Amino acid sequence: MPVLRHQVFVQRHGSQRSLTLDRLLVVAPNWIGDALMAQPLLARLRERLRRPRIEVLAPPWVAPVARRMAEVDEVIEAGLRHGELQLGERWRIGRMLKARNYDHAVVLPNSWKSALVPFFAGIPLRVGYLGESRYALLNAVHENKRDREAMTLHYARLAEFPGKEPALPLPFPRLKEKENDTATRFGISGRYTVLCPGAEYGPAKRWPYFRELASRLDGQVVLLGAASDKAQAEGFPGRNLIGQTTLDEAIDLIAGAAAVVTNDSGLMHIAAATGTPQVALFGSSSPEHTPPMSALARVLWLKIECSPCYARECPLGHFKCMNGISVERVLAEIKSLQ
Repeated sequence: MPVLRHQVFVQRHGSQRSLTLDRLLVVAPNWIGDALMAQPLLARLRERLRRPRIEVLAPPWVAPVARRMAEVDEVIEAGLRHGELQLGERWRIGRMLKARNYDHAVVLPNSWKSALVPFFAGIPLRVGYLGESRYALLNAVHENKRDREAMTLHYARLAEFPGKEPALPLPFPRLKEKENDTATRFGISGRYTVLCPGAEYGPAKRWPYFRELASRLDGQVVLLGAASDKAQAEGFPGRNLIGQTTLDEAIDLIAGAAAVVTNDSGLMHIAAATGTPQVALFGSSSPEHTPPMSALARVLWLKIECSPCYARECPLGHFKCMNGISVERVLAEIKSLQ
């Protein structure tokens, strides 16, 4: 059951109706896509807590996205390695942040270690999902109802008191655009389509026909992705910038594209948040759980009997969920966006 230590909460922050908090720390997720799906939570916190100062503690690879969110006043980069405890470093960061006198912290990851920094910082109100039995570290604990529902709703609940649902509809994530010459610096001019053939999670998320699609598109093709995606783009026609851009540059190039075609990945959520027309390809994962939040997004998902399995590789060996999405169908969706 959800737990809220009301006596501590009311003594320090007043009644639920008159809640006013001046300074808020949000511990960001470790994935770019998750960070973007948490933006509606930030919007709700702004509304509900009478425009507090919102600061985000984020890993370096997520920080550029957080800096482009209108709701965020400051981003604090924490070089904490994913999957490692680093207790001493978390203690150091927590004691450094103690001087900032936060009223309230919201912890988005579910791990035990992710709640340590707000605890070490002595933040009075620490909110999050139960996760790994974090009763000692959090004092406003929500019951985890995640169960494959939309992640935007999952995060937005943390703006409310445990047990209360957030008001719907939630706003779409939106990133601020910058005045830039990124396309020019990379020798790109005129109309172009961005293809993102990679997916960090594993092969089961990667549509196998990006190379054929690139050869059949009119105009310029630009390939984007992380350095780990390079093997997915060998022999492609077009301007291959995989592993050659910063995340900020990738955001700029996606924002300037005529259309984007992506797997379910962080770049899919970036395309949605920049308002760029896109075709999003789903196989082993579900658009009911991690959809691209944009009116200009077209989702292709066959939803075969074994999908979503959320496996990194197809456990049955046939990969029908992605093999069954034809290039012709993707081309038709791109045309419908023009």
